Amino acid sequence: MKFSIPVRRAILNRRTYEAPAEGREDNLRLDFNENTAGCSPAVKRALAKLSTKQLAMYPEYEERARTVAKYFGVQAEELLLTNGGDDALRVFFDTFVDAGSAVLICEPTFPMYRYYAEISGARIDALRYGANMEFPVASAVAALRRKPCVLFIANPNNPTGTLLGYAELERIVRTATATVVVIDEAYAEFSGLTVLRWIQKYPHLFVTRTFSKAAGLAGLRLGAVLGSKDSLAMLRRAMPPYPVNIAALVAAEAAIRDVQTVENYVRNVTRAREWVQDTLRRMGVTCYRSAGNFVLVDFGPVGPALFKHLAAKGILVRERNEFGPGFARITIGTVHEMKKFVRETEAYWRRSDPA
Repeated sequence: MKFSIPVRRAILNRRTYEAPAEGREDNLRLDFNENTAGCSPAVKRALAKLSTKQLAMYPEYEERARTVAKYFGVQAEELLLTNGGDDALRVFFDTFVDAGSAVLICEPTFPMYRYYAEISGARIDALRYGANMEFPVASAVAALRRKPCVLFIANPNNPTGTLLGYAELERIVRTATATVVVIDEAYAEFSGLTVLRWIQKYPHLFVTRTFSKAAGLAGLRLGAVLGSKDSLAMLRRAMPPYPVNIAALVAAEAAIRDVQTVENYVRNVTRAREWVQDTLRRMGVTCYRSAGNFVLVDFGPVGPALFKHLAAKGILVRERNEFGPGFARITIGTVHEMKKFVRETEAYWRRSDPA
């Protein structure tokens, strides 16, 4: 007797998304844009207070959702909590995208936009960032006239670090008269730019945020979609009743109450980011200006050997071979951590004498 499993063609035709390698905890993690210092101690204290009864119950959202909404400066009805930032993106496909619908993205960018588009069977219209990692605003405006179903923009963009300003974003949003516009602000704390205040003005605009980056809660998976009350009601129809676990809710509430720790970390990282970029440029390394907690760097022919050297020293970076063999995206940690990275990089660079 033979059995067969009827797998969807969209699944068979794509590769799985590869998670980072195991055993990273004791290294200097400059490879996945995580908070390298760890979350607020208040989070750990709050998690320790969770009772066995609370863990045995389905989570209650209302009060904690109001706390998170207030943190973002919106009403509770304008907030949808999700199981991490990835889940915040998935719900747009479940809500708006049929097989064959057009989805507009600009690459290179966060791979989950393409990931979910491929799984849903969407048609992917992919623009490209320019040679200097600039966003092609004119091309995006032209593409929006073809009325794609959804447009995804990471702002700042990962991995280029590109940041679109308010004028450029509003031009895009105003042009998208028949398109859902999703602005992914995973790194907004590091850029200082957000369009959250626009969600009541533009009902087709949604903003996604995450507690995985600045707040350091990547291990607990908590994200959010923010939009107008009526528009967000459509997304709620595509969500299960309990998408977020109690530990993530408690942790987010504690992180918000100790917002000073998050703000201090962001200041430390942005200061380190500018110093690292300036230092690498003085070395003669091509370094693209970034508004996130990372920077895209081209080390040229020395790059592959340098990355192996850094890994041997316990310093992990994310190679980006799609740009070329010497490219890497470097997560920016604290000033102290980045001094270690620069020290090892400079020493190897001098020995290699790339000039």
